[in-house]
Amino acid sequence: QLVESGGGLVQPGGSLRLSCATSAFDLKYTAIAWFRQAPAKDREQISCILGQSGRGNYSDSVAGRFTTSKDSAKKMVYLQMNDLKIEDTGVYYCAAAPGYCYSDPRKYGFWGRGTQVTVSP
Repeated sequence: QLVESGGGLVQPGGSLRLSCATSAFDLKYTAIAWFRQAPAKDREQISCILGQSGRGNYSDSVAGRFTTSKDSAKKMVYLQMNDLKIEDTGVYYCAAAPGYCYSDPRKYGFWGRGTQVTVSP
């Protein structure tokens, strides 16, 4: 029900745009979060876009570099990643929760399988 795409290999300072196809969800009433998991690290929530307002929030690690947006008609959510750093490397997941953004990953009942982002010189 959630499918990520757009990952790949990019040099530091480069950009990628990730997409999350949310075919089963009405994005007016669903919050979509982006998480990432780096090797040997815990999964980290990096952004979330609210259902009705469409406002995004961001972790300190990506604020000012990443932007999340959505196209409710297409049922798509995006994560534009600019000025990528080596420490941004990891598997990126989108996840869905009813209406609101939560800090607890367990509140997100639906997850995609992830897309790999590798930032390397």
